[in-house]
Amino acid sequence: MRKIRDVLRLRISGELAVRQLSLSTKLSVGGIQKLLNTAKALDLSWPLPSDLDDSQLAALFYPRTDTRRSERFEIPDWPAVHQELKRRHMTKQLLWEEYTQQYPNRCYSCYRHWCGRQKRSMRQHHKAGEKCFLDYCGPTVPIINSSTGEVKEA
Repeated sequence: MRKIRDVLRLRISGELAVRQLSLSTKLSVGGIQKLLNTAKALDLSWPLPSDLDDSQLAALFYPRTDTRRSERFEIPDWPAVHQELKRRHMTKQLLWEEYTQQYPNRCYSCYRHWCGRQKRSMRQHHKAGEKCFLDYCGPTVPIINSSTGEVKEA
């Protein structure tokens, strides 16, 4: 949620310092300074015009972004995201940027939560004697018959 209206109200009518604004709105000092500089360039004063709603105000401050509120989120295909992350040079940041280009204003951030719910084991159900499982780890081992001295490779 954008807090442009709160920052302007507290700064202009409340005369709070930038650091006090930061503490009360939980925004960064740099972000508040950018908002105040833009408000000064736009020549905005408090109280704001009554016909200026939050989306129009956001459009003044961020003209190139989609300022509409999203009513629902698009949940990504998490298994596909997981597979994409296995590719070389693929990062969560790149996937997030692709996602936000496709679905603006519908951000997600629960990939780690999804990973935590995945099972770490793969159960294989089989009947006894139906399958034989071998665990091979490298070169063969020589087996020496102690009575004959014959060497066989395992």
